[in-house]
Amino acid sequence: MANQSKLIERLINELTKMPGIGRKTAQRLTYFLLKAPDDYVSNLAHLLNEIKEHVKPCRECGNLTEVELCAVCADETRNRQLICAVEDPADIALIERTGEFNGVYHVLMGVISPLEGIGPDQLRLGELVKRVQTGRVVEVIVATDPDVEGDTTAYYIAKLLSPLGVKATRIARGLPVGGDLDFADEVTLAKAIAGRQEIEE
Repeated sequence: MANQSKLIERLINELTKMPGIGRKTAQRLTYFLLKAPDDYVSNLAHLLNEIKEHVKPCRECGNLTEVELCAVCADETRNRQLICAVEDPADIALIERTGEFNGVYHVLMGVISPLEGIGPDQLRLGELVKRVQTGRVVEVIVATDPDVEGDTTAYYIAKLLSPLGVKATRIARGLPVGGDLDFADEVTLAKAIAGRQEIEE
């Protein structure tokens, strides 16, 4: 029993490392898994391994996919003159649910955050500039969270794109200041995209 308790504690601790999972939720999940049928747990473990092995960044935008190009980049009907720059792949799913955006995406893989030691060189900004230079892009919508790091990143992108003659816009403040895109509902997010404004340098 002592060994089992240590294993349970280890699993709880691992689950609390996930975003949005506190200790109580981690405990509930742990005991759910302990009571679940063996085949469910085996399938879940197998799926997690499969995802880690086969899901990779899209070579074009950085979204997560099992093939070379993600579904958005492979879609010929998308407007490639319009790029929406997001912090991470999860944001793409949120924006897609709004049905408001028909352009393509670019995953930055974070935001500029000096306090966390994240500078522009650690983001996929060079790849964004290359896409703008080699394509027929007319506008880049920056859809980072409405906080200090998100704003800093947006202004930096605007400065990068200014010499290239490409308009940089920011999603409107339909989102609460300091909030995350993760917690925005589809209607609020759709209005924020529709009401985007040009970034003033």
